Amino acid sequence: MSVLVVGSFIVDCVATCKRAPEAGETVVGDSYNTYLGGKGANQAFAAIRMGSKTTMVGCVGNDGFGKQFFETLEAEGFDTSVVKVSPNNSTGVSLVTVEHSGQNRICMTPGANLDYLPEDLDKLEDLIKESDIIVTQLEMRYDVAAHLAKLAKKHGKKFILNPAPAAPLDDETLDGIYCITPNETELGIIINRKIETMEEYIEGAKVLLEKGCQNVIVTLGTIGSLLVNKNGHILIPAFKVKAIDTVGAGDSFTGSLSAMLDQGRKLKDAMQIATAVAALEVQRNGAIPAMPYKEEVYSFLKEKGIELN
Repeated sequence: MSVLVVGSFIVDCVATCKRAPEAGETVVGDSYNTYLGGKGANQAFAAIRMGSKTTMVGCVGNDGFGKQFFETLEAEGFDTSVVKVSPNNSTGVSLVTVEHSGQNRICMTPGANLDYLPEDLDKLEDLIKESDIIVTQLEMRYDVAAHLAKLAKKHGKKFILNPAPAAPLDDETLDGIYCITPNETELGIIINRKIETMEEYIEGAKVLLEKGCQNVIVTLGTIGSLLVNKNGHILIPAFKVKAIDTVGAGDSFTGSLSAMLDQGRKLKDAMQIATAVAALEVQRNGAIPAMPYKEEVYSFLKEKGIELN
């Protein structure tokens, strides 16, 4: 059993403030910190901390941030030999404003992430063959995600796509996706339709089913997560917690979902566990530093009266 995450390395430069500034306005913040993150790295850390053997591939810059990523990956037990170092670009960076409510606004510059190419994946085809779950996002070049979808299909692997930042997706990439995990905004962008109600989320998800996706999970923040597939639909409610920082919440969900599926959990149970992971993650600052470990998650579920086999 193993999870392969192909994705982004981003350093989050985070300022907290009572509210985000309006256009042309300056506000005084409360604090500033830098956290290692990126959707790919976040999801990989979520998966490995939930107990799955996890490999992370992508590209960092030949700089201080890149060195920090290598040190952090090695400390967590990742094999860093498959991480590419760009001689041309710096490590990707996000400028993040976090309001006291926990809501965030993010401007991401991908940097070295764009130097990871489809041909880099071809060199790792043996690794793809050995992995059970393949995960990616859209913070890298789109042709990397598209090529990975082809390789996953070629080798009969469960391919999970977190379509963020949202972008139109071609039919060939959508066909054969085991699970796609957009939030409600991303789903609307993908299908090019305004959606605002639960009924519209369900109908929007069905559009992706028609394109060949086997399962669509729409993450709905404080509402929970909506699974739509050929068997119908089901909503897994979110846990009521006080959010401190929502950066990485969706990534914690997708990464832990991948680990649970890798470990043989049914999709509904995997979603329930991933919902608990996200609930714990948003109660802490940062993305990777906030990712909980498996023991914490099962303890949290037990406290909530949820027993899983």
